[in-house]
Amino acid sequence: MRIIRSSRRTLSLQVRRGGEVIVRAPLHASLKEINAFIQKNRSWLAKHLAAVQKEKEEEDQHPVQPLTMEEIRSLADEAMRVLPARVSHFAPLVGVTYGRITIRNQKTRWGSCSSKGNLNFNCLLMLAPAAVQDYVVVHELCHRKEMNHSPRFWAEVERIIPEYKTYEKWLKTEGKHLMRRMTG
Repeated sequence: MRIIRSSRRTLSLQVRRGGEVIVRAPLHASLKEINAFIQKNRSWLAKHLAAVQKEKEEEDQHPVQPLTMEEIRSLADEAMRVLPARVSHFAPLVGVTYGRITIRNQKTRWGSCSSKGNLNFNCLLMLAPAAVQDYVVVHELCHRKEMNHSPRFWAEVERIIPEYKTYEKWLKTEGKHLMRRMTG
């Protein structure tokens, strides 16, 4: 367990992929306060540590072939050809504008949207079905209206892609195997 102190105001817990537990704490928090916070959240911690262990066992049973740098570059090139067209198709349907589109090779995110309207997409989306790609594009465009995951945000996503939950589920189940190809 590692404690990271900063100018933040609240305590938080994080369980990393390898099972490392990080406690983020305000500079002024005492060890007694930190220990009380850990005890208060021990069931959350146990649940997340068990999930990390289950994930590790699954990875051991189902190894993946890591992508080469050449394959990643090829996916990024393909994404730069495909995704901007999907963004320009869906932006008017959502009723938003957007800034720059960037393709990244990320290990944990499918996409993101900055407050300035710049969109980032993971090149691994090119290994997902087109409908899943469209869902991620719409998800990020909807953040131009709602920079959160409130009920209003999800209603906007559903207005454009009524079956979005199917694609979200695909990303959680099948998508995690694709993400592992980025990390090996």
